[in-house]
Formats: sequence, C-alpha cells, structure tokens
Amino acid sequence: MSYSVDYRKRVLSYLGEGHTLENTKTVFKVSISTIRSWKKQLVETGNLQNKPLTRTFRKIDPEKLLAYISEHPEHYLREIAEVFSCSDEAVRQALAKHKITRKKRQKSTVSAMKRNEKSLSES
Repeated sequence: MSYSVDYRKRVLSYLGEGHTLENTKTVFKVSISTIRSWKKQLVETGNLQNKPLTRTFRKIDPEKLLAYISEHPEHYLREIAEVFSCSDEAVRQALAKHKITRKKRQKSTVSAMKRNEKSLSES
C-alpha cells in the first residue's frame, strides 16, 4: 500500500519547515530513504503521484505463445519449451492462464499402454 499524495506533501512541508530528516522520520513513521525519494521525485517531476506500475511477463510472451500454438498445434510442451528457452512447466502454466490444456502422450507411453491393454485382454 502506498502513501497518499496529501500525506507525502505534509511530510515534505514538515521537513521544509526546518526539521531534520531524523525528526521527520520519527514524527511521521516513514523511513529516511522514502522521504529522500519523495523529495527527489518532487524536484524531478514536480508532483508526488504514485509511479505507474509496469508489469511484464517473465519468460514467455503470451501473444507469441498463442501464435506459436495456433501455427504448431501438434507440438509437445517440451518442444514448445525449447522454442521459448524455458521449462515445459513454465509453458504449461502460461497456457493454463489462457485456459488451454495440452494433454498429449509421448509415443513411447502410448506404445506401452497399448502393450499393457493387449496383455490384459489376452489374459
């Protein structure tokens, strides 16, 4: 949670009245580094508004992932992970955010399942 602009102005005006940073810190219960950053922001930008949050994706650009999936629907998670240089779990989680599931079995698993079914039916 951030401090209101009004509160920031009161802190800086108190500091401007000649009080020390240590005294201002004690009265308003705000760290000295925060007070200094507010003061710096006021000098540089002329306002004390909160800086806008900039959030980005970590490893996988969602738009690129969805485009890749639409172009290559037959690829396994591990193949997609190689393209995006990350783990297959990261790809699975990125797809889960878009409510896309990828339930593909590797050929070796499918072959083993067929053998097991065959052996069970023969018994």
